[in-house]
This record gives sequence, C-alpha cells and structure tokens, in this order.
Amino acid sequence: MEKTIIQYNIFLEKARTIFHNKMLDYGSTWRVLRPGSLLDQLFIKAKRIRSVQNAGEQMIDESLDNEFLAIYNYSIMSLIQLRLEFTDEPDLAPDDALRLYDDEIISVRELMKAKNHDYGEAWREMQVSSIADLILVKLFRIRQIMDNSGKTISSEGIDSNLKDIANYAIFALILLNENK
Repeated sequence: MEKTIIQYNIFLEKARTIFHNKMLDYGSTWRVLRPGSLLDQLFIKAKRIRSVQNAGEQMIDESLDNEFLAIYNYSIMSLIQLRLEFTDEPDLAPDDALRLYDDEIISVRELMKAKNHDYGEAWREMQVSSIADLILVKLFRIRQIMDNSGKTISSEGIDSNLKDIANYAIFALILLNENK
C-alpha cells in the first residue's frame, strides 16, 4: 500500500497544480456551473477516453493522462459544488478555492486508503478500459440520483460516487504510467 500512496500522491500533485494554474488563469468561473453541467463535463471526458480506447487511435493530441487528470479535478470541483452549491458569479479567490480543493482531496484520499485496505488493491489487476467503464457507470448512477431529486433508497449518494470517480481516475493514471 505504501507504493500506492506514493504513486497516488504524485498524480494528486499534478492534478492540484493544474487546478491551481487554471484558477490563476480563469478564476472560479467553474462555480457558475450547475451540478448537471459539471456532470456533463465529466461525462464528456469519460466518453472521449472510451472512444479513444475503442478506436485505438486519436485525432486530437491530448493524452489520456490529461483526460483522467481532468476527471479527477472535475470530480473535486463537483464535491465543492455539492458543499457550497453553484452561484451566479465566480465568488472564490484562488486561495479560498485551493483550500476547499485541499479539504476534498484529503477526504477522497482517506476513502481510497480505506477501500484499498478492504479490497486488497484489486484495481491493480484491472484493465484501464474497465476503470473507464466504471467511471461511466458511476456517472450514469449520479444522473439517476439527480433525476430522483438526490434521493436514494439503498445506494450511496452523489458525493460517494464522485469520490469513487476521483479515485478511479488516479488508479487509471497509475496503471497507464506503469505500463509505459
């Protein structure tokens, strides 16, 4: 598990750097996105990954690593939006947004540690394409929960699914880079 934590933290830092730099470039413009819009951004990234995997080639010179990093960041942004709710104007200074981001990544990483302990790092034996499929399944589940006004009967809520998606994205990055 120590190897996983080291690898995980490397990609976590890459994602955090991207988030921070985009905050400096664009500010917190993402705060105006409603939950469905953020979900659509996640969906677009996951669909592109699956499309490239299925075709075996790509026409846009954007690596799958970047797409999985985007999925991680959109998941964290979605978790922040769940906590604060969307707004009509960008309302967070970069430092405030980064503090919220850091709060969420701590929670997501702790969940990863707990699940890795219980599941014995089963993800290491998975294909990256299966992880992409699981991300899509989680996105469809979130859509269904949203259609049910956020209510579930016996299933995890939106936040749990978003945390799983974020962790799957990091797992995919680890596997992709181990295979290089």
